[in-house]
Parts: sequence; C-alpha cells; structure tokens
Amino acid sequence: MKILLLGGGGYVGTPLTEKLLENKRNKITVVDTFWFGNFLKKNKRLKVIKKDIRNVKIEWFKGIDSVIHLANIANDPAVDLNPNLSWDVNVVTSIKIIKFATKCKVKKFIYASSGSVYGVKKEKNVTEDLDLVPISIYNKTKMVAERVFMSFKDKIHIYCIRPATVCGISPRMRYDVSVNLLTLQAIKKKKITVLGGNQTRPNIHIKDMIRLYEFFLKRKIPSGFYNAGFENLKINKIAKMIQKKTNAKINVIKSNDPRSYRQDSTKITKLGFKTMYGVRHAIEDLIDLDRTKKIKVNQSNYTVKWMKKLKIQ
Repeated sequence: MKILLLGGGGYVGTPLTEKLLENKRNKITVVDTFWFGNFLKKNKRLKVIKKDIRNVKIEWFKGIDSVIHLANIANDPAVDLNPNLSWDVNVVTSIKIIKFATKCKVKKFIYASSGSVYGVKKEKNVTEDLDLVPISIYNKTKMVAERVFMSFKDKIHIYCIRPATVCGISPRMRYDVSVNLLTLQAIKKKKITVLGGNQTRPNIHIKDMIRLYEFFLKRKIPSGFYNAGFENLKINKIAKMIQKKTNAKINVIKSNDPRSYRQDSTKITKLGFKTMYGVRHAIEDLIDLDRTKKIKVNQSNYTVKWMKKLKIQ
C-alpha cells in the first residue's frame, strides 16, 4: 500500500510511520516541516519531504492509495499564538489537500480531528451524533475542516477520527499533554501539581492511537466520524495513579476552569477495534524510560514554547 502521511514527523506521526513500515508491502511518503526535529529512521520504502503543507503539491498524491492527515497547529495555546496561521494550516490548506486527493483518486482519507469539537456536554455518553459546540479557535478549525472533508465523501472514503488526549512515549516526545506532564513532574520534582482535579478528561494511549489508524487502513469501514477516547478519568485520579507508582506528593491548586470533557467510543468498538493499552501503561513506560535512559527534557518537547522560540508564522 502506498500511504501519504501528512505530519508524519510529529508526536503520533513518527511512531505511526515506523509501525507502518514494519509491513514490507507498505511504501510511505511523509510530509512535515519538522519544526520539532526529525526522528524518522532511514528506510528504502520511506520518502521524506521537508515542506510546509501550506505549499501542498498535487504530485504528492499521485499513485497514493491512502492519506493520513495529521498535520495541523496542534492545541488551543498553539492556535492562540497565531489564529490566522491556524486557520490557514488547519482549514484553508485542508481544502487544497482534499481536492488533490480526490483528483488523484486516492481511495481512503483519514483525518485526525479532535475530541474537543463537542465542547462541554452534559450528556454522560458523548457520542458522534451529538451537536458540535466548539469553544476555542482550535476546536472551531477542526470542526470546519471536518465539514470540508465530509463534503467529498461521495468521491472518496472519508474518516474523521476524533482522538482524546494522547499519552505515552514517542521519539518526538511531548510533555505538554496531561498524563505525560504530570508523570514527568512526579519523576523530576517528586511532586504533582494538579489544577482543580475534579475535571474529567478522555485519554488514549499512543500505541492504541497508532493501532486505530492501522485499523482504518486495513478494514472496510463506512465513511463518517469516529471517537477515539477510551478512558474518561478525573485529573486527580490520574495524579493518584502516578503517585502510586512514584510516591510523589500531590499538590492541589484551585482552578477557575471546572470544565469536563468525555467521549464514548462504542461506535468503533462495535466495528471490532479493541484497546490494548491505557493510562497506566503510559505512566509505567515513562517511569521505565527514566530508569533506563534518564529522561532529557528540552523546549522542543513543549509545543507553544518551541513555536515561540522559532517565531513561527
């Protein structure tokens, strides 16, 4: 299978590329700016294009069977740095991308949206059929991009995946996502700082995130929206899980943001997908990593800090 992986040098994209290359029948083309570094290993079946996707070329899509679109400005604070850049990358460029994909007769298009597009819901089970009420600019760019892609569903199989917060280890590591951040605090400072703590957040282990993309590549699945969040946990519950493994102290600070988010991913599990990993595994993996290699942290592990340093526009 020939796969075009947009954003294949990122936190999820790097290990996803490595996993897809384990299948010797796969040929992968990765397009990425590599703002945070290039951690991809050389492979005869891997073509790397160091480009900004805003300069997308139709040539990238020729002969491609499936596209996985991970490239975007990645979270609320990063989007807030430059909203115009975010609309350009997350929405305007997406229009060009899907037009090129359909013109080149790509069979499958998998888009990494976000579970945050729902906004804050009162419903216990936040399923794909609920209305979207995005709160932030980031959420809004994701919602609009979804609508752009789904308008082409008669020409191409479209899968808009709505991932929860991803956790776990990657060659392109991030310590600005909740589980990784709190675990790092416990390892380095022996103290976990929790803001509020009663807020609920959905989570997905990075290995399951990769397995899910593979699932969509391999299976015949109807076009549509699919949640990808399998552990809805309160922040203080995550902190206690980390404390149990590290003996770190928990310091709770009052928060003026009590909002909770949840996801129900029954739709995809009914199609046969089963998780193999969880938050516990991510915590253990990070602790083991520190024991064996000693975790090294730099500014590029934090999206906003690094974007500010690079003065990305």
